[in-house]
Amino acid sequence: MEIAGETIPPGKRQRLEIPVTHLPTQTPISLPVIVVNGKKAGPRLWLSAAIHGDEINGVEIIRQVLEKIKPKKLCGALVAVPIVNVFGFLEQSRYLPDRRDLNRSFPGSPNGSLAARLAHLFMTEIVKRCTHGIDLHTAAIPRINLPQIRTNLEDEETYRFAKAFGAPLLIHATTRDGSLRHAAKQQGIPILLYEAGEALRFDEQAIQIGTNGILRVMDYLGMYPLPFPTTEVASVEVSQTKWVRASRSGILHLAVKLGEQVEKKQSLGIITDAFGETNTKVRAPKKGMVIGHTQNPLVNQGDGIVHLALI
Repeated sequence: MEIAGETIPPGKRQRLEIPVTHLPTQTPISLPVIVVNGKKAGPRLWLSAAIHGDEINGVEIIRQVLEKIKPKKLCGALVAVPIVNVFGFLEQSRYLPDRRDLNRSFPGSPNGSLAARLAHLFMTEIVKRCTHGIDLHTAAIPRINLPQIRTNLEDEETYRFAKAFGAPLLIHATTRDGSLRHAAKQQGIPILLYEAGEALRFDEQAIQIGTNGILRVMDYLGMYPLPFPTTEVASVEVSQTKWVRASRSGILHLAVKLGEQVEKKQSLGIITDAFGETNTKVRAPKKGMVIGHTQNPLVNQGDGIVHLALI
């Protein structure tokens, strides 16, 4: 397998540093890539994390997966990019130095902004050399997400791919212009987006589900045998989600947890003021499951406070 002019022979693991640019100090910045090339031919799966630099659960997920994979038992290739947005990772920021969102910059351009150039490099050297992809994310600050897969469940191949992962929740989601998922779809490459946990925090359950999910996928693709007994995971499948928003500003006292099922008009919590003079109930507009919520009790009118999967 060849990436960025480097040839990785069968049965070998190799780390590459693909040059990206220089900082104003002239310090070189590169894209770190770990390639595990199997002994036998097979699918080529890429894993990417930290496209948003403060979303670090995926970094640990990829580390744990790589720790378990032995090149001589692998069919095909595993291409792991644990830190795509190196700039944001260093600054503990979602964005690039120019405040652009890398996941709104694909497929990129070799002559565009820094975000466009990095997106183009990733597409050219990683995506176009693979047959499948898994992109790992968390909720944005200050939110937290239930472990979930977002993908096109109407595509038969992608649906089987998503089912194999075994996340608690599968959400049918259309692609957004500029996202990695949209750019991969344009190339005809099945891709899963895994969302779990919160930014700048390790969530052990989210990491475990993500690690096991990738290993399940590799087993499903015939790339690598599962290192643990196969168990059926009953994923909830949904096609619609809805944010419940604050009707007024104040202090939120949440009364539900991630994964909890709620009925229509059920209380999700109350919004108070700091003086004990007013209480406003927050109610579920429809029956659903809590798949995300804010972690910040200070809310403004219109803020998304609870994310429901409608079931």
